[in-house]
Amino acid sequence: MKKKLSIIVLAVVLIFGIVGCSNSSDSTEVNDAELTGYVQTLIGSFSQMSETDFIAFQEMSDLELNLTLLNSGLPIEADNFLSMIDAWEAGIEECGSINEAGEFQVEKSGKEILISTNLECTQRDAQIIITFDEKLNMDSMTINAHYSMGEILQKAVMNTVLGMGTVFVVLIFISFIISLFKYIPILEAKIKGAKKSNTKEAVPASESALPEGEALQTEEDTQLVAVITAAIAAMEGTTTDRFVVRSIKRRKSNKWN
Repeated sequence: MKKKLSIIVLAVVLIFGIVGCSNSSDSTEVNDAELTGYVQTLIGSFSQMSETDFIAFQEMSDLELNLTLLNSGLPIEADNFLSMIDAWEAGIEECGSINEAGEFQVEKSGKEILISTNLECTQRDAQIIITFDEKLNMDSMTINAHYSMGEILQKAVMNTVLGMGTVFVVLIFISFIISLFKYIPILEAKIKGAKKSNTKEAVPASESALPEGEALQTEEDTQLVAVITAAIAAMEGTTTDRFVVRSIKRRKSNKWN
């Protein structure tokens, strides 16, 4: 009897476990389908919007935008919606307008859920990834363009050329600056020479400004020379034109009477 009861209890537990697993899997499938529907609605809405529509959303106040998003039924806040608009515009500028979207893939990373799909665009294909946070609200959008091998190599070559070109330009500029160092001693010598010449020119000017006593003494000596020259000319009975006074010295012995 006990064995039969234990078997019945075990069977009931297994039934409830199976029912619970099926319910959880159904709820997971429903959630994934619901989130995928949100992503499809957002991509379809963005594809039909013009630049004027995006500008109108960006010019709304936070309250107006939140009310609009609430009425739309999309689980997204105003700030995240505006950042998604910026990401969408950047992706369209890089890849072109969208022609068709592929199948959606759901991936769970920790508390986040990532829904991605491939987009067929006019210029190049791309992959769009929309992230949901732990509250199942849209958090961010990323558009990754698919570049061909030729485009990747072309970008790599351009980056290499720009990097090496910048390095060579800087090195040439540094070499030019270093080559100017040889002119620094020449400029210093010219500056010092100019200072010395200004000093030499200033010295005679200061020396020419004789004191008043020396000027008077010079004038008296000139008058004395003129008097002595006139006296000698009178003794000789001639004019002063024939005399040239080189110097006048006072003798030690005084024989003047």
